[in-house]
Amino acid sequence: MDLSTTWLGLELPHPFVAGASPLADDLDRVRRLEEAGASMLVLRSLFEEQLDRDALAHHRAVATHAESHGEATSYLPEPPGQVFGPGEYLAHLEAVKDAVGIPVAASLNGHSPGGWLDYARRIDDAGADALELNLYDVQTDARRSAAEIEDEVVRIVGGVAEAVEMPVAVKLSPFYTSLPHLAKRLHDAGARGLVLFNRFFEPDLDVEELEVRTHMQLSTSSELALRLRWLAVLSGQNGAGLAVSGGVHTPLDAVKAIMCGAHAVQVVAALVTGGVGRLGELRRGLAAWLEEHGYESLRQMRGSMDLARTPDPRAYERANYVRTLQTWRFD
Repeated sequence: MDLSTTWLGLELPHPFVAGASPLADDLDRVRRLEEAGASMLVLRSLFEEQLDRDALAHHRAVATHAESHGEATSYLPEPPGQVFGPGEYLAHLEAVKDAVGIPVAASLNGHSPGGWLDYARRIDDAGADALELNLYDVQTDARRSAAEIEDEVVRIVGGVAEAVEMPVAVKLSPFYTSLPHLAKRLHDAGARGLVLFNRFFEPDLDVEELEVRTHMQLSTSSELALRLRWLAVLSGQNGAGLAVSGGVHTPLDAVKAIMCGAHAVQVVAALVTGGVGRLGELRRGLAAWLEEHGYESLRQMRGSMDLARTPDPRAYERANYVRTLQTWRFD
């Protein structure tokens, strides 16, 4: 069965990509990911705040006087337990590239134009096959309009895409006023692919200690539905490739995502909970499903249930919402 696909201009033997996570922090585990069949891997994100802190530290070292006040260091505190700083990240990227033969993407996580361009160039020079821009931002300023926010996102992506040779993908959240319009603008600005979606880790409260607490919660298949809707809507309307991130745990999850238009399927939680051997299970399960249903290749199936080709496109729009609520009964 032909499972080949194209993602960010890269020809992959199948769509299963090891997504950004601690799985790629260790070279032995990186090699195991390749042996288990990952078609590509994405390194964990380096955060804009880390780049800002590194730049501030350099400025203090070369441009400030010894008697200068050090209180400014508290503005950008060292992230507790960070695995890689900016310099270590580049060294790790080079080591991973030397350790495996599959494509390796780096990841930058941020929310402002800032100092992305120089570091993106350094990632390109270090040999990354692609760059994933993870645009995570929680808007709390009522004075900023949706148009301002989207304009800034487009400026960031356009600036980075113009500065590097490697293909750039954008990992988005679903919380934009008109996601199809923004997706088109991002592709026009130079994005080769869109990753749907960034997972927001919501805060909780400790009401006794009066503290805001956060914790890591891995995805489940129940999160896939949101991604299916927007994969289906964007597929065929945009020149950028599409990848799904979050919610793929079974071969059937992957089938649904690809039917809705995904070119690549990023997997993390399934590998964290089930081990890297899950990659082989997913690949074999996808091939078996395609053969059982009479397909000759993955490309033949991709997009077969997107907005343009589904028998009932209204199901991705308001009609499904109306139908669900109108037919719901309490027994």
